[in-house]
Amino acid sequence: MEKLKFKSPGEVRVRIAPSPTGSLHIGLARTALFNFIFAKQNKGSYVLRIEDTDKERSTPESEKDIIENLKWLGLDWEEGPDVNGKYGPYRQSERKDIYKKYLEQLLKENKAYYCFCSEEELEAQRQYHMSLGEAPVYSGKCASLDEKTVKKNITEGKKSVIRFRTPVKKITFDDMIRGKVEFETKLLGDVVIAKSLDYALYNFTVSVDDHEMKISHVIRGEDHIANTPKQILIQEALGFNKPIYAHLPLILAPDKSKLSKRHGAISVDIFKKQGYLVESLINFMAFLGWNPGDEREIYSLPSLIKEFDLEKVQKGGAIFNIARLNYLNGFYIRKKTPEKLTELCIPYLISAGLIEKANGEETYEKTEKLGLFGKEKSGYIMKDKGEGIALEKIKSIVSLYQERLKNISEIVEMTDFFFKSEISFSKDLLKWKEMEVGDIKNSLNTSEKVLSKIKDKDWKKEKIEEVLLKESEKYSSRGELLWPLRVALSGKEASASPFDILTILEKEKSLDRIKSAKKLL
Repeated sequence: MEKLKFKSPGEVRVRIAPSPTGSLHIGLARTALFNFIFAKQNKGSYVLRIEDTDKERSTPESEKDIIENLKWLGLDWEEGPDVNGKYGPYRQSERKDIYKKYLEQLLKENKAYYCFCSEEELEAQRQYHMSLGEAPVYSGKCASLDEKTVKKNITEGKKSVIRFRTPVKKITFDDMIRGKVEFETKLLGDVVIAKSLDYALYNFTVSVDDHEMKISHVIRGEDHIANTPKQILIQEALGFNKPIYAHLPLILAPDKSKLSKRHGAISVDIFKKQGYLVESLINFMAFLGWNPGDEREIYSLPSLIKEFDLEKVQKGGAIFNIARLNYLNGFYIRKKTPEKLTELCIPYLISAGLIEKANGEETYEKTEKLGLFGKEKSGYIMKDKGEGIALEKIKSIVSLYQERLKNISEIVEMTDFFFKSEISFSKDLLKWKEMEVGDIKNSLNTSEKVLSKIKDKDWKKEKIEEVLLKESEKYSSRGELLWPLRVALSGKEASASPFDILTILEKEKSLDRIKSAKKLL
C-alpha cells in the first residue's frame, strides 16, 4: 500500500471517542496515543469526542477519569468538550438534534424504517436462524409496512426501533494496517440505528459525527472492525465521504486471552496510583502492536512523533507484558534526579500515613527539637514518632532505593522502617545461613559494641563502613556480622546496606534498634 503523508494543516483530523462507562482502559489509552502521534506527524487535529449515548452506563465520574488520565499522559486535544472548537458540541448527548435530522432524512428517503417486532419475537427468529447454522439476521418483517400502519402504531405508543435498510452488496475498504478488507452485507441484515428519533445508537451517531466533525482517519481497535461496514453503508446512504480506516490489534494477556481485570491492572488510573510514570506508559503502549524494526527499546513521546509509522503496526494481537512495563518504569525512575524522585515519592509516604507536611510555627516546634532529622521549617512530621524529618533526609532515604524501585508506590514498603518508632519482624529473619541463636546474639553484641565507640561527630558512612568491615574480617563470612545487623535495623529480608541505613538513622536510633532485636533472641 502506498504510504500516506499529509502536510497541509487541517487535512488530517483524527479523534479519540471514549464511552464514559468506566475508567480509561490501557487499550483505549494506546488508541489515543496512536491517534495523537498520527495527528502530530501530519500537522493535523486531534479531537476528543465523548460518546455518552449509553444512558444507563455513562457517568460523569467516568468522563472525568478519562479526561484527567488522558491529560496526565500528555495526550492533549485541540478540540473537545472542555476546549472550544467549531465542530462541537463534543458530547453525543448534546447532539440529539443533529442525529434526529439525519434519521428523518433516511426515513423520508425510505432508507430506514420503523420496526415494531417484540424482543420475544426477535429472539425466536435469532434462535431459528442459529439452529439452521445461519447468521441471525433480522427477517425484514416490518420492512414493508405501509405508512398508515406505521403512523397508527406510533400513535398508539407501540414500542419500536428504527432500522437501516441494508442493501445487499459487497463492502470493500482499504485499511492502513490490514490492507483490503471485504464484507458481505447479507450477513448484517437490517441493523437497528436508533431506539427513537431522540435516541440514536452507536453506529449511526459515529457515522454522523465523523462526517460533521470532518474526521479524515478513524484509528481504533480491531474490535470495531465489524462495525465498519455498517458505518460505511450509513455514510453512503447519507452521501458522506468515507474516512480512511486503521484497525489496531487487540491487546492480549500473556496467555493470549483477551486482557481483563483478572490479569491485574488494566486502567491507566490504577497504573498511575501504583507509581508508573507517564514516560514508561507511553513507551510501553507504543510497542503494543508496533515495532520499529531494530533493537531500540526506549522512545520518548517526541521521538515517537518523529519515528512512529502507523503502517508498521502489526495485524496480530499485542501481548501485554508487565515485566516489560516494570523494566521501562525502572529505567525511567533511575533517570530521575534525586529531587524529582523524592517529589514523586512523598505523596505515597503521606498517603501511607508515614509522614505529613510540617506547616506553620506550631508544627515546627515539634520538628525543631530533633537534631536527628534536621531542623528545617519546610520539612515533614513522621506521624508515628511525632518527630520532624527534613526534606533532605527524605531525599537521602529515597535515593538509597532509586536503583531498586520498579514503581513509585514500592517506596512505602521499602522504606517504612525509617519513619517508624518501632519495627517488628520474626527472629528467624536475623539468621544468616547456619547461624545459631547464640551466634546471632554475639554478632549483634559485637555490632553494638563497635558502633558505640564511634563518636557522634564521626558518624558518617565512610567511618561506619571502615569499622564494620574491619570487624567482619574476624568471621568466616561477612554476612555473619552484617546480615543480623541489617535486619535488626530494617526488619527487612532485603534492604539497602547496613552502612547506608546506619548513616541515615544516626547513632542513637541505630543502637536502639540493635537492642530491640536482641530482645527477640
